[in-house]
Amino acid sequence: MQLMLSTQAKDDLKRITGYIAHRSKDRTVARNFKNKILEKCKKLARIKGKIGVARPDLTDGLRSHPFGNYIILFMYSDDSFEVVTILEGHRDIESMFTDE
Repeated sequence: MQLMLSTQAKDDLKRITGYIAHRSKDRTVARNFKNKILEKCKKLARIKGKIGVARPDLTDGLRSHPFGNYIILFMYSDDSFEVVTILEGHRDIESMFTDE
């Protein structure tokens, strides 16, 4: 399957990279972590069949997979694996998917 990143997922990667660079005072550490997340997404996209935990409580078709302290949320389409967002695992994920 072709890996696709939503605009939100790209923004998440920038935010995560910036946060790690700020905390570690090392942009190389931050870039390396971003690359590890991207590599994980590529590996997930290559797996045959559906993986991850279905998350119909958030939105139809959404699935999740952990990566360290983060959660990768993604969806399948006919020929693509789209990463929707990448969030810290401690966040209230449900509230991020409601209009309230």
